[in-house]
Amino acid sequence: MAVWNKLVTALRGAAHEAGEAVTDSQALRILDQEIRDADNDLNKSREALAEIMAKEKLAAGKLKTTRMKISEYEGYALKALETNDEALALEVAGKVALLETQCAEEEAQHAAYAHSEEELRHAINTAQANIKRLKQQADTVKATESVQRAQATVAGRYTGSQSRVQNALDSLERIKQKQAERGARLQSAAELSREGSEDALESKLRAAGITPQQGSAQTVLERLKAKQAIDRKTA
Repeated sequence: MAVWNKLVTALRGAAHEAGEAVTDSQALRILDQEIRDADNDLNKSREALAEIMAKEKLAAGKLKTTRMKISEYEGYALKALETNDEALALEVAGKVALLETQCAEEEAQHAAYAHSEEELRHAINTAQANIKRLKQQADTVKATESVQRAQATVAGRYTGSQSRVQNALDSLERIKQKQAERGARLQSAAELSREGSEDALESKLRAAGITPQQGSAQTVLERLKAKQAIDRKTA
C-alpha cells in the first residue's frame, strides 16, 4: 500500500512538473489571454455601469416626480383647510401620506443605485489602471523576451561557428599529418631508388674492370704480392 501511495505521489509530481513546463513554455501566450480576459471583464463592467446609471437616472426622475406630487397634494390639503373642508383635507392628507411612503422607497432605491454606481465606477477605474499597467509591463516582458531570444540565437550561432572552426582546424591538422607522412614515404622511396641506382652502377664498373672486384681471389693475391715486395725492400 505504501508503494502504491508513493507511485501515485510520483505520478502527481510528474504531472505537476509537466504542467509547469507547459505553462512556462506558453507563458507569454497565457499572459496575452489573461489580459484579453481582463479587458472583456472590464467591458462587461462598463456595460453594467451604464445600466446602473440608466436605472439611477430613472429612479431620480421618478423620485422627483413623486416629490412634486407630494408638494402638489400638500397644497391641495392646505386649500381644503382654508375652506374649512376638513374631510377633503383629511382625504388629501392620506394621499400625501401614501406618496411620502412611496417617496421613501424611491429614495432608498435611488440611493442604492447611486451607491452601486459609485462603487462600480471606482472598481472600473482601478481595474482600468491595473490593466494599463499590466499591458505596459507585458510589453516590457515581450521586449525582454525578444532580446533574450536574439541573444540566444547569436550565442548558438557563435557556438556552432566555433565548433565548425574547430572541426576545420582538426581536419587541417589531419591533412597536414597525411601530407607529412606521404612526404616521408616519397623521400624514403627516393633514397631507396638512389641506393639501388648506385649499386647497379658499381656493379657495372666492376664488371668493366674499372673498379676492383671486392672479395675476389685476384684482388687478394695482388694485395699480398704488393705487401711482399714492400717487405723485401725494407729487409
